[in-house]
Amino acid sequence: MQILSIQSSVAYGHVGNSAAVFPLQRLGHEVWPVLTVHFSNHTGYGAWRGPLLDPADVREVILGIEDRGVLPEVDAVLSGYQGDPAVGMVVLDTVRRVKQANPAAVYCCDPVMGDVGRGMFVKPGIPEYLRDEVVPAADIVTPNHFELGFLAGRETTRLSDVLDAAEVVRDSGPRDVLVTSVLHEDSEPQTLDVVAVSDEGAWVVTTPMLPIAPNGCGDLTTALYLAHLRTTGSPARALELTTSSVFAVLETTVAAGTREIQIVAAQDAIAAPEVRFEARQLR
Repeated sequence: MQILSIQSSVAYGHVGNSAAVFPLQRLGHEVWPVLTVHFSNHTGYGAWRGPLLDPADVREVILGIEDRGVLPEVDAVLSGYQGDPAVGMVVLDTVRRVKQANPAAVYCCDPVMGDVGRGMFVKPGIPEYLRDEVVPAADIVTPNHFELGFLAGRETTRLSDVLDAAEVVRDSGPRDVLVTSVLHEDSEPQTLDVVAVSDEGAWVVTTPMLPIAPNGCGDLTTALYLAHLRTTGSPARALELTTSSVFAVLETTVAAGTREIQIVAAQDAIAAPEVRFEARQLR
């Protein structure tokens, strides 16, 4: 599979393309990374250096790829954090160009905007832009539990609420919805759910909650789910493979006692994941 990934990049650590490209390559996919920023490290440290790339420059890179005549080879466009509507416009224009060249291509969007306990952490207007313009153009979206509630405009306190909210999002355009970091009234203590909803049905995987919440896990999860969903054609199988790999990465990170996720150290669990969690069908 050939994946055009439009995301941030950091020199130190793993977020954005720095969390997505290597895992996708270990799975055997070609990745064409297009950078929206190139920072020294992720912003969770509170200080960083490096350029926020002008959307016009990001667009020039895309146009340069188009000049090579290779857009028909793109199987998927992948995007993550979009800190400015102008970047979002470049992403949407890229999706349009790719789908014109290859109608079978898909767009996978991680609608990064906020999280439980932190609320919205993007600029005002970004959540609405993602909800109204970007998500409807996507084929696959991977919101966390908090983001799903915003996109659907409803409370999601029970697992059934999560499924109903996912259907609201699917009605706006995307056919596949992956909801991460799901905590609900029916959850077992010290566990997290990940829910996949598609035309074929709905499934959930439950994993133990680890004492860590590092940056970059969402970027890794989205990349792996896109790859496994397109490779296997099965949302349930993609859910099992993705959660097993991400959990292994987090276990390795906890054991190493590091702040940055240990993608390189846990690469074998990415390239050939041992399925540790069974997907349970909900619908």
